[in-house]
Amino acid sequence: MGAPHAPHSRGGTAVTDADQARDRIREDAVETALGKLDLDTKTRLLAGQDMWSLPAVPEIGLRSLVMSDGPVGVRGVRWTADDPSVALPSPTALAASWDPALARRAGRLLAQEARRKGVHVLLAPTVNLHRSPLGGRHFECYSEDPRLTGAIGSGYVNGVQDGGVGTTVKHFVGNDAETERFTVDCVIAPRVLHELYLAPFEEIVTDARPWGIMTAYNRVNGTTMTEHGYLVNEVLRARWGFDGCNVSDWMAARSTTGDILGGMDVAMPGPQTVYGPALAAAVRAGEVPGSAVDAAVRNVLRLAARVGLLEGAPAVVAEPPAALDGQALARELAVRGFVLVRNEAGALPLDAGPGRTVALSGAAARDARVLGGGSATVFPERVLSPLDGLTAALPDGALTYCVGADPSEELVPADQGFTLRAVCRDASGAVLGEGALPSGQVQWIGDDLPAGAAYETMASIEVTGTFVPRESGEHAFGTRGLGAFALAVGGRTLWEGVQELGDEADPFEAFFGAPSERARLTLAAGEPVEVSLTYRVPDMSALPLKAVMFSLLHLGPRRDPDELIAEAVRAARAADTAVVVVATTERVESEGFDRRDLVLPGRQDDLVRAVAAANPNTVVVVNAGSPVELPWREEVAAVLLTWFPGQEGGAAVADVLLGHAEPGGRLPTTWPAALADAPVTDVLPAEGRLEYREGLDIGYRAYEKHGVRPAYPFGHGLGYTDWAYESLEATADRVRVRLTNTGGRPGREVVQVYLAPVNDAVERPASWLAAFAGVAAAPGESVEVEIPLPARAFEIWDEAAHAWRRIGGTYEVRASHSHTDTRLTVTLDL
Repeated sequence: MGAPHAPHSRGGTAVTDADQARDRIREDAVETALGKLDLDTKTRLLAGQDMWSLPAVPEIGLRSLVMSDGPVGVRGVRWTADDPSVALPSPTALAASWDPALARRAGRLLAQEARRKGVHVLLAPTVNLHRSPLGGRHFECYSEDPRLTGAIGSGYVNGVQDGGVGTTVKHFVGNDAETERFTVDCVIAPRVLHELYLAPFEEIVTDARPWGIMTAYNRVNGTTMTEHGYLVNEVLRARWGFDGCNVSDWMAARSTTGDILGGMDVAMPGPQTVYGPALAAAVRAGEVPGSAVDAAVRNVLRLAARVGLLEGAPAVVAEPPAALDGQALARELAVRGFVLVRNEAGALPLDAGPGRTVALSGAAARDARVLGGGSATVFPERVLSPLDGLTAALPDGALTYCVGADPSEELVPADQGFTLRAVCRDASGAVLGEGALPSGQVQWIGDDLPAGAAYETMASIEVTGTFVPRESGEHAFGTRGLGAFALAVGGRTLWEGVQELGDEADPFEAFFGAPSERARLTLAAGEPVEVSLTYRVPDMSALPLKAVMFSLLHLGPRRDPDELIAEAVRAARAADTAVVVVATTERVESEGFDRRDLVLPGRQDDLVRAVAAANPNTVVVVNAGSPVELPWREEVAAVLLTWFPGQEGGAAVADVLLGHAEPGGRLPTTWPAALADAPVTDVLPAEGRLEYREGLDIGYRAYEKHGVRPAYPFGHGLGYTDWAYESLEATADRVRVRLTNTGGRPGREVVQVYLAPVNDAVERPASWLAAFAGVAAAPGESVEVEIPLPARAFEIWDEAAHAWRRIGGTYEVRASHSHTDTRLTVTLDL
């Protein structure tokens, strides 16, 4: 038997005697249950029984534990629109709030959603760093800075676990890009690894005590992360005190003995994994000690006990927190994450008085992208676009809309105007099951299938329904996916054939296949037409993981791009204010691949320039999860970054543009003027190795080192009021800042504290974020905030001693509005 689990603080709250008593009861129940298990049952418990769950063991009172994706919404065990999920803003937006308490509320809402969907553990948060703006999952991570990432991640974890639902902080560690992510060897010097990439994980483990960690696909310094005994057993567990469950990323586990000895507890997904019978055989052959299996099972049972699935073990949370309004919180989160980076001559908030008009343009204003692609995708009950939000908020006749420019010139999953269902049939044509589809994309993995359907009996899947075109003209239809298809529109078969494997690099991207146009048809706006895409299901009996991924694609009539821009220019010239919404697409930002550039797709840059030339009062809304080049930024009156703003994003855009709410965000990542200015752009491995040659110099640290001026610095963001920083005091463990709201509106300021060593005795960045705090004040009100300084802010990782070392000397302490906007300084001698 292992040592009793030591009680600890939870989410910054002191542990009571009652908490400690429940901890002891829970640990006793875990040990009792462990003692009743035979080897085969133990090893079965360490392997997923399917895509999302672990097996139940009734004889010890253990129920099945269910996991689900959950950075911005809880997917559940079936990827279906029949059970909608609240869709919150992207993690970049949450980090842009610079507010761990707000992240905690977001986590509580997701725990509420998880309980509703029967989910016990969320596969989130993603706390890898923004090493390069080209990282494909940049939008799903928080920040380029480990301190901000750790604070927001801790808030999120605390919130989810407040609700009695577990978290798995991911991807441990070095999964900072997507290219060759299954095999790439990330070569990171020990000091860099500890001070940057491990740092947010350490802060979250120390401060929030997560119940789970997910180990990544990649290797670090030659060792696959699922087998990395040093980082998992020695650093994560022994040094940091992590006592939770370590689960593999999906399909990352590759070695029975390597994984169990490397500290990986659970191999996902099931039913075929490197654990189960293979692990039992390895123990019997003397290749794996039984104690290693017991340690892993103990961690699984402890997780089950914490979420209330083990008989005789009290759940950590007996009563969940008060219910939250998902739509209201999603809207608040969006507002708080929006970053106003430019606002010349008070262009915002808009003057929406009687007779004032707004010309809105951009395809993304009508069809907003509210969340990123990949495993973070969920299906919300509703999506409010900027067009929806402004239409509802402005008087009749005050708003006009033009497409202006479309970021996508290729077919995408059928969406606007389509009402679709998936119908599963057997070989005789009998219906086995069916379910609603939010778009033409079918993405079923494991048991995602509609009730009644099974891979063994399913012969075909038909995506069927009606399409009501928004525009008259020639519409293109197509397919994406591998296999045999039949496409019909209006009752007429337009194409039958087989789509073969292309040259896609990532296995997920390859499985989806490349978009392919199959037919064009002239349709009239407003006139419904029947559509159908039938997919012949192949034999999957030999596959370890069964899945179906294909799409019915559509592209509306293509008008002349110059004509679209000219139409938007005419509308802008006739209006008091022009608002242009620009965006990326899922082919630009998504899981599974890295970006090639930071350029907005299509003719969107041309649209902005033309509109700005016609109307000097032009506001640009940027709907992108990570940085893009804004070559026209000095030509427009205002620029508002909305990230992927979640389901209520359109309402939040209206709130901010019209001044009903202040844009609350500050940049969590430096925004480069151009890709050529970004200090780190290397995300492509060479012969399987990706060397982090830049060392400690990523993000704002690198811009400062190289003297490069970004478009917008780390921490930058404008509100609708002004602040005067009046006094700063600093000691070795805290700073005190006094400031006054000197504007005419209530507002919130994020006070950022940076340290800059004077005549540094060791090699370090010129400055770094040490701490931060948000303050709110009414017009004319003064506030004083005390901000703790963590001891780690003055330490470096000593590679020779394998330990942290405090560096004395003189430091300049800066109270700042952003990394490049220092308001007050004092010196501090250690």
